[in-house]
Amino acid sequence: MAVCELPLTLIIAGLAIAAPTVWPGLVQNWLFVTGVLLHGILFVSCLLVPWERLAPSAGLAIPILDFVALWFTRNGAFTAIPGLITLAIFPVIWLSASGMLSKASLILSFVGPFFIALPPVVSHLPRPTASDISSVLLLPLMMFAMAVSIRLAGSNARLQQRRVKQRDQVLRQLLAASRERETLLKTILDTIDVGIVAVDSKGETLLINNQQKAFLRMAEGSPGPGEQDRLVFGQDRRTPLPPEKGPIRRAVQGETFSDYLLWFGAGTEQRAISTAARGMKSDVDDGFGGAVIVFRDVTDVVDALAAKDELVANVSHEFGSPLTSILGNIDLVLRGAQELQPATRIGLEVAERNAERLRVLVEDLLLSAVAVESVNPRRTDLAGLVENSLVSARAQADAAHVGLVADVPAPLWANADPLRLGQALDNLVSNAIKYSPDGGLVTIKAERSDGWVQLEVKDTGMGMTMDESTRIFTRFFRTNAARQAAIPGVGLGLSITKSIVERHGGSISCSSEPGSGSTFTVALPAGPLREHSRTDTPALY
Repeated sequence: MAVCELPLTLIIAGLAIAAPTVWPGLVQNWLFVTGVLLHGILFVSCLLVPWERLAPSAGLAIPILDFVALWFTRNGAFTAIPGLITLAIFPVIWLSASGMLSKASLILSFVGPFFIALPPVVSHLPRPTASDISSVLLLPLMMFAMAVSIRLAGSNARLQQRRVKQRDQVLRQLLAASRERETLLKTILDTIDVGIVAVDSKGETLLINNQQKAFLRMAEGSPGPGEQDRLVFGQDRRTPLPPEKGPIRRAVQGETFSDYLLWFGAGTEQRAISTAARGMKSDVDDGFGGAVIVFRDVTDVVDALAAKDELVANVSHEFGSPLTSILGNIDLVLRGAQELQPATRIGLEVAERNAERLRVLVEDLLLSAVAVESVNPRRTDLAGLVENSLVSARAQADAAHVGLVADVPAPLWANADPLRLGQALDNLVSNAIKYSPDGGLVTIKAERSDGWVQLEVKDTGMGMTMDESTRIFTRFFRTNAARQAAIPGVGLGLSITKSIVERHGGSISCSSEPGSGSTFTVALPAGPLREHSRTDTPALY
């Protein structure tokens, strides 16, 4: 209240202070003195009266009484200061901006100034001056028009204020709900035993749960002099993971993957971590907006698989000696006993074929279980391995009327175990020939890029569906087309190949369409083996 009354009070106080010097006659004018006293009383009332305890409209008594005080002040100083009637603008603004008593405030905005300007006109009757007429008519009309404008502007402002309050209330509700959901999400993420990281399109971390923080602490090595290593390795458990192969780096580059196995830590504390990533779309342009990467501890699963492989290897090894003895004795009987009856010979030949088939299966099982455990990568020329593989497959290709083409630069160096990688190449080339029809073509390409070597084995065979291409590396899996065509095999070759490639710290993938052939792509590290160091691995995986 006092703030609204203060401007008018300051002007009147200034006039009262200046009057003895500038207008000496005013201090003897009882009308002027009465007006000044009324203004003072009204301002003191604004300070002392507890208006907050009264009705909201009670405060409008002050601007109404201001008209009365201005009547005394203006008419007491009319001859000295005729323009004091313009001070009526202050109570007019107060009444109009209050938003209360709308009709009454508009009427008072005209009547108040008219009441203040009326005495000089009455004193000059019957011949009022032009100034008197303009004061009593024009000025009240201007005040009334100003009151209407203020009222309309105030109404619009109050309407906007209500809308802002409503929106603010809605936003507060949404914010509260968002915080509740955020708390719930954080609780859920911190409860599960899977590490989760969300990053934006620039790789900046948006969200990370407690389990992932534990994985990162696991990957931190012992602090050295001035540096701290990160112990993150490929599937061979020895080769430090290059920065560009880190799961977060791959996810930020837009890759989508699953079951990407890494090893965190060293020694007896080393843990197998399976990672997967999915991209997020941007809300702005539907482009890449970031990714969510999941880290899961699968050490127990890997150990169980290793135990199973060891069991299979032991059993397969034990099967080997009896089968060799059976096959040797059957062969001796078939070669040495010319007097065998035809039926007996046929039975022995059937037994020999099935025993030979069983021996091949046992060898594949043994190979799948133990071959990948003895991978010893070293600097190897892949061009020579490809040439040896093609020489070995030439007879099979000629028998199947399948062409062989190689496009491999020489030399092409990579970190590889020549024996095991040669075995993997033999499997890929043999499969490509086996599943290509007469007149088909098998092409082997290789190139080096960004510290990696890529080998590609492509055929023009029967191909497979997308679902089959995702399961082709599973043990004992065979496509429907292969079974219907009675193509021999037990579904272990590609599983063995995948294990060998992953033991090299590489990866293998397959793309295929029914009737359009298949393409197998192998990626292997090209550089020399290095001891793990901080510069070899990214700061965050």
